[in-house]
Amino acid sequence: MTQMNDTIKVFTGSEVTVAMIKGELENQGISSLIKSDFKSGIAAGFSGGVPSAIDLYIESKDVERATPIINDLIKSI
Repeated sequence: MTQMNDTIKVFTGSEVTVAMIKGELENQGISSLIKSDFKSGIAAGFSGGVPSAIDLYIESKDVERATPIINDLIKSI
């Protein structure tokens, strides 16, 4: 996990997998943020990043609750 201010990167993967995890976290009351360098680069007129490397961040206070949810979802894929 990578820390960025008061958020922690908890997962990197495909857009579909990240969206699935994000949805389940939100169902459990845990807010999250998706960051994609690839989409950001394209929007700015550059190419960069990897399209399948989408990062999911959550607030550091939610890591303990989110970790088992994320692990269970990854195992089910």
